[in-house]
Parts: sequence; C-alpha cells; structure tokens
Amino acid sequence: MTESRPQTVLCLASYFKGHEFMRTCKRLGAQVVLVTREKLASAEWPREVIEEVFYMPELAKQPDITHAVSYLARTRHFDVIVPLDDYDVELAASLREHLRIPGMGDTTARYFRDKLAMRMQARDRDIQVPAFVHVLNYDQVHDFMQTVPPPWVFKPRSEAGSIGIRKINSQDEFWPSLDILGDRQSYYVLEKFIPGDVFHVDSIVSEREVVFSIAHRYGQAPMKVLHEGGIFSTQTMRPDSPDYAPIQQHNRQVIAAMNMVRGVTHAEFIKADSDGQFYFLEMAARVGGAYIDRVIEAASGVNMWAEWAAIELAYVRGETYRPPTAHEGFAGLLICLARDEWPDTSAYDDPEITWRLHKKNHVGLLVTSTDSGRVQALLESYAERMVGDFLATLPAPDSPQD
Repeated sequence: MTESRPQTVLCLASYFKGHEFMRTCKRLGAQVVLVTREKLASAEWPREVIEEVFYMPELAKQPDITHAVSYLARTRHFDVIVPLDDYDVELAASLREHLRIPGMGDTTARYFRDKLAMRMQARDRDIQVPAFVHVLNYDQVHDFMQTVPPPWVFKPRSEAGSIGIRKINSQDEFWPSLDILGDRQSYYVLEKFIPGDVFHVDSIVSEREVVFSIAHRYGQAPMKVLHEGGIFSTQTMRPDSPDYAPIQQHNRQVIAAMNMVRGVTHAEFIKADSDGQFYFLEMAARVGGAYIDRVIEAASGVNMWAEWAAIELAYVRGETYRPPTAHEGFAGLLICLARDEWPDTSAYDDPEITWRLHKKNHVGLLVTSTDSGRVQALLESYAERMVGDFLATLPAPDSPQD
C-alpha cells in the first residue's frame, strides 16, 4: 500500500551529475535530499527539485558520513539511498546496511566496484575473463607472470573506468611499480592484456530481469584513449550484426552472476583479436559515464537516469515498474581534449549533429540517424578532422577530475 507521505530519496553525489534522476523523482512525487561535497556547493544543481542539500568535505570519509546521514535520519525518513556516481556505490550500500534501508548491500556492491571481486565472481560462474591474479602473495604473482606472458594490465581494484590503470610490459617494470605502492599493494589486480575491440552494454534491470539493454562499440579502448590520447568515440551496434546477440547474452549472464536485482548497469566486454571470443572486463551499477547516457537516449529514446528513478520508486511503493518503449535508431559520440579553451565547432554542420559538448578545452559531438552507416561515416570523417582541428593530449590522471 502506498504511504500517504511522499517518499524521500537520499542522493549521494561525489561528482556533478544525476540531474534527470532528481528531476524524475520530483516529477513522480518524491522528495529529494542531496548530500554532496563542499567543492560542489556552487555547482548548478537542479535546486528547484531538491528539498534539501547538505555538504561534506568528502563523502568517502568514515565514520563521518555515516554519522552525518544518521543525524539527518533522526528527523527524516529515507526510503531510498542512491549513489549518483560510481565512487558512491559502496558508500550507499554501507548506509543502506547501517540504516536497514532496502537495496543493494555491501557484498553485492563489491561485485560492481571491486575489480577483483567481480572477476572472481564471474570466473566462478564460468564467465570468461582475462587471466588475473590478486596482487597479494608474491609467489602467486611470480607464478602468474611466469605462466601468462606480458604485457599485463595493472589495475586498482576500486577506481572507476580506466582511472589509474597501467600497462606493464615486463617483470622488471612491474616490481618497481609495486614497491611504490607500499601497503596499498593488495588493493590492485594484475591481469593479462588482451588486444581487441571493446564494447559496452547498458541495461535496466527489474527484479533480476533485463528489461532493456543496448550495445555500443568503442572506437578505441577507453584505456588507450586515456593513456595515449586521441579521440574517444562510441557507436550504437546494429541488432543484426554478428556480435550483437552474443554480447547481449554475455551481458545477461554477468548481470545474473553479480546478483543485480534492480537498477541500471554499464558493462564492458572485449572481443579478443587472438581467438574472437568475448571476455568480461567490468560492470558498474550506475549510468554509463562520458556522456554515454546521451548516446543511449539519442539512439533509443530511453533516458537511463529517469528510468533508474522510476524503478527505485516503483519498488518502494509496491508498484510494478513498466519499462520504456524504445525506438530503433543509431547514435555516435566523439570527445577529445582541445588546444583552445572554447573551441569553435561551427564548421561541423551536418544536420545529424544533435548535441555539442560545452566544456573548457573539450570538443564533443553527438550524431543521430536512422542509418547506422551514416553514423559510422560521420564518426570516421569527424575523428580525422578533429585530430588536425582541435586535438590536445595530457598525461593520464591517477584520479578522477572534478
């Protein structure tokens, strides 16, 4: 039975995002309380739909954040706790456990944040993953490097996306890199580097059932773009392409393996050049970053943020979530660092351009069409032009940027 009072959704945001999630909550009759960082106090949050905003120096610092949210809960009834950023997934799970609020708990959250936990869980469920070893026991690490030839990928277990990842080409390169970490060595995983095409599948999950999913192919692997520079791009896959059905099947298997009950997911897979097989790379319990949500909406009409809000509120109200009706279209996105502070993209004037990124020292273009071939042709043409017109490179960050 629906309660007479409006539901209250506590949103945790270490980074500036999630506007449509909060707007949808308000539109559906819920109250929104936002807890974010002091550094984001002047950010343009959709304050017209937010009941209250509270600021913390850092959301990840414990026990401060648990004490703060528990204090707020003395006079507020939180029905839902939602992490708007990948870095808040484990925090949200911990707060749900502490306050006994329904939703993803600590153990399941690990499968979506800890690259070691998700690899072990996938492997235990017979899902192909690149060969890996926990950087913990030196004998096991040595045995791994003796049996799995380089190059390897050295990954922090709980960073987001490709942040902090390094490619290692030899044992002589690995051990000094390990020594620098000191007591943080056990927070890393070492895995086989697999060249190939990288794909992402973004899904809506309702009561363990995948009710919507859409697959895209990256132009270059995100790790390569982050560390070597270049143009980041992604493009909607054709449903009749040979890789579409297999990758959707792999995605459903991983979602089941990670015990996802409800919400949204962003998963990445690689199709190895060596054997043509798909390998699971990682899965996050969030909306895809790097403006992927815009690509999905342009291609399908589905707004992942809005659907996430709808599915959370449907559950706490005891209602049945009704998935969106998607249309079949195609979209592609290109983003790169730019030499100019505010680049002029007016020379890119094809009618298929439906969105332009407005961000200092960045260029971003979103193209949309009912013809996948047209999208691909524009992406290829624009990528070549953008290298000469705008492209700048910077060293890869070791941590996310504000």
